[in-house]
Amino acid sequence: QKDAADQNFDYMFKLLIIGNSSVGKTSFLFRYADDSFTPAFVSTVGIDFKVKTVYRNEKRIKLQIWVSGNNGMHSLSPGQYHPYSEALWWQNHTVGQERYRTITTAYYRGAMGFLLMYDITNQESFYAVQDWATQIKTYSWDNAQVILVGNKCDLEDDRLVATEDGQRLANELGFQFFEASAKDNINVKQVFERLVDIICDKMNESLDGQPSPLANHKGPSLEDMPPTNQNGCSC
Repeated sequence: QKDAADQNFDYMFKLLIIGNSSVGKTSFLFRYADDSFTPAFVSTVGIDFKVKTVYRNEKRIKLQIWVSGNNGMHSLSPGQYHPYSEALWWQNHTVGQERYRTITTAYYRGAMGFLLMYDITNQESFYAVQDWATQIKTYSWDNAQVILVGNKCDLEDDRLVATEDGQRLANELGFQFFEASAKDNINVKQVFERLVDIICDKMNESLDGQPSPLANHKGPSLEDMPPTNQNGCSC
């Protein structure tokens, strides 16, 4: 019966949350999926995974949401660790190149949407956004949808990345942008809802008879969905 219930959906979207370690990816996932927050998560070494079903435009959509431990990069010693970008370190390190390529290709395969996350109190995580965006372009489907998320906006007194800088970078990359807080539950649900909506919008653009890898279709395509306003952090 459980297996039958698991199959009771119209669409299934694979979503990935990526970004440097300690930006709050796992906390963000747990806040959305379980409405819980743990202030001191240990850095993810493997993969965190949650399933959540949502309803958009009278369709039942199963979300598979993944958070990776950055392909084992937490095990690097301080002398090996690139301070600005974990993704860049693995690309340029000879020993790690093949491992990185293999794991990343498998992890990104089939993803319809990404939350690319940085920490507004950590400039290095913001500087790394460009490198993570390159990973998306290199390893994911061309039409994968991306939202740039500046997390931890509850820590306004410790802010090192201005909202305007985040919005400017998102515009340059062609991404939508939110600031959010897993701790205070600010814009968490809104970010995921917006990502689902823009994936659905892209599906509707594919209604020309061409096959689309966007989703595992189990019914007719979604009807046009109204745009959702982007939300900045209200901290």
